[in-house]
Amino acid sequence: MQILTAPALAEWLADSARPAPVLLDVREPWEIETAKIDGSISIPMAQIPARSEELDDDAQIVCICHHGARSAQVAMFLESRGHTQVFNLQGGIDAWSRQVDPKVPTY
Repeated sequence: MQILTAPALAEWLADSARPAPVLLDVREPWEIETAKIDGSISIPMAQIPARSEELDDDAQIVCICHHGARSAQVAMFLESRGHTQVFNLQGGIDAWSRQVDPKVPTY
């Protein structure tokens, strides 16, 4: 698992020459209703074992949660299932809100 900062993710998403990653938000639905990164897909952490096959093994996946702990666990799980390009958003959606997009609410 690689660590990715919020500003580094913003640069990645803004770089049209680089393929966009899958933004995998593993928070609960109520959290996503409060704050999210546009373009992210939602699979709550508890559903990851049953739904991980929905994710392309070769995709670059950025795991996102509130502060980065749950997403780190999911990233490690995905790596154990053969995904080789997995990133954890350091600081989670909170870091994104504070460092990149203040329009995304904090909670």
